[in-house]
Amino acid sequence: MSSRPGRDLAIVGATATGKSDLAARLATRLGRVELVSVDAMAVYKGLDVGTAKLPPREGLRVHLVDLADPAEEFSVARFQEASRRAVAEARERGSLVVYVGGTGLYH
Repeated sequence: MSSRPGRDLAIVGATATGKSDLAARLATRLGRVELVSVDAMAVYKGLDVGTAKLPPREGLRVHLVDLADPAEEFSVARFQEASRRAVAEARERGSLVVYVGGTGLYH
């Protein structure tokens, strides 16, 4: 599979609809896929209940999970900076980027 800049996928939708599981299965099946979480709560360490964080799986790269302590201020600007860096690095590796989550502001 070749990856072209700007040709990413997004798996979006309501809470508890299976987005994270679908993204992980897609990445495993296709290979050379990196997942970028766009969930506003998944960025916080320890907030695992109710967030359906993308689980670590062997060979699966997942970005923007557990970036900040819940007591820290975490802004959209900080998220954008981390996201741009993760996407650029994924593209450098020739990976297809799949955004997954339900936070519209982070999309």
